[in-house]
Amino acid sequence: MMEFRPSLSRKVAGWSLMTLGLVGMVLPFLQGFLFLALGLFVLRHQYLWAHRGMGWVESRWPGAVTRVESMEARMVERSRGFGEGFRRGTRRLFGRG
Repeated sequence: MMEFRPSLSRKVAGWSLMTLGLVGMVLPFLQGFLFLALGLFVLRHQYLWAHRGMGWVESRWPGAVTRVESMEARMVERSRGFGEGFRRGTRRLFGRG
């Protein structure tokens, strides 16, 4: 069962990657398929068609999707830690805590 998690920032990032992927199919110096796959990965919880496309990518390259998902989890965890440190630093800087 697919879980929808609507997010405007993920939609903008995903569609930007998809656009770069389409441009990359024409231009020789951009890796079009890579950007399309990343766009699908970002949009997989936004749209049903992207979720299905990600299923195809996972059936084609099963280890790659698992590695990208673990990398995403690590990046989210690091960004949470960065946000806490940033908030603490601004509180000290402006004398609010």
